[in-house]
Amino acid sequence: MSLAQWSNLFVYASMAMYALAFIAFAVSFAATRPSPDAAPVEGAVASEPAAVSAGAGATAGAVTTADAAARARAEARARSAQLEAEMAAEARRSRWGGGGAPGGSDEALAPGRRAANIGMSLTWLATGLLLAGLVARGLWSGRAPWGNMYEYSLASALAISGVFLAFSLRRDVRWLGLLVSAASLITLGIAVLLLYNDSPQLVPALHSYWLIIHVSAAIISGGAFTVGAAATVLYLIADRAERVPGARISRSIAARIPDATTLDTLAYRTNAFVFPLWTFAVIAGAIWAEDAWGRYWGWDPKETWAFITWLVYAGYLHARATAGWRGRKAAVIGLIGFASFLINYFGVNLFAGGLHSYAGL
Repeated sequence: MSLAQWSNLFVYASMAMYALAFIAFAVSFAATRPSPDAAPVEGAVASEPAAVSAGAGATAGAVTTADAAARARAEARARSAQLEAEMAAEARRSRWGGGGAPGGSDEALAPGRRAANIGMSLTWLATGLLLAGLVARGLWSGRAPWGNMYEYSLASALAISGVFLAFSLRRDVRWLGLLVSAASLITLGIAVLLLYNDSPQLVPALHSYWLIIHVSAAIISGGAFTVGAAATVLYLIADRAERVPGARISRSIAARIPDATTLDTLAYRTNAFVFPLWTFAVIAGAIWAEDAWGRYWGWDPKETWAFITWLVYAGYLHARATAGWRGRKAAVIGLIGFASFLINYFGVNLFAGGLHSYAGL
């Protein structure tokens, strides 16, 4: 078989592994049981008598909405602490070769943890297979393997799972695996079904070392933006569960993920970390445009939406640091920024013209 055929085989195998990882993470999510502290609070009454003046009898009153929200936030923090404790316990088990205590008795994994571990292993395998497919594609074409939309989508899926796995080396992010594996699988599905291109030829404008510099920065940024957006969506769910105790669906999901503060911090740090890289990608694109077309900026649709994405994420970072705009308002701005990135990614190449219409569709 040719390298191109090997590349396709690796890509199909990675899709199968991502699909299995998605199933494993879904099983883990469904099997994970909320901690006892996360019991619903709607309709409950205060467990302790209310404080009264001296000599008066103590009576229990109904829990107010504010009290219920405060209790929900406390429960969310307790769940996060429990997740951290489970991660530390699993790290200790790993040091003993997975056998629990040094005496050799196996410690039972928390419900859903085994499926999550399988999902993580499958994600590592899928990422390795996809990387092999991209390398084979690059060797076959004799250039960087992101010269058209098909190849760019393969690299984007690799960046999404790569950023996720990089996070997993520092902290327990198995709860994010369901969304990440779905995003990678959808990206690969679109690439294979709609964007496949077997031609290694590049348009003249792409014959430049800027193809490696500019496009690779954009690919990594897109992967990080996707992970940040996934954390933002979960943050909005957790925040609603903490603010509205009667939101049963939100509370059911929130009981299986970290608290809103932890999710908000993860989303913010991800977007803040990658924003300078996206800034570099936009600037590098302008320099490449001057080299290829004789002008730095021409408000081409791709350039315009790249700049809009930059503006929205800059607004997100500013809002996140501004009193009165933190939390849900800033999170919504972050999701708008991700939507503008998707328009720049798919919409411009599929539905708009301009100098960047070289997707090879």
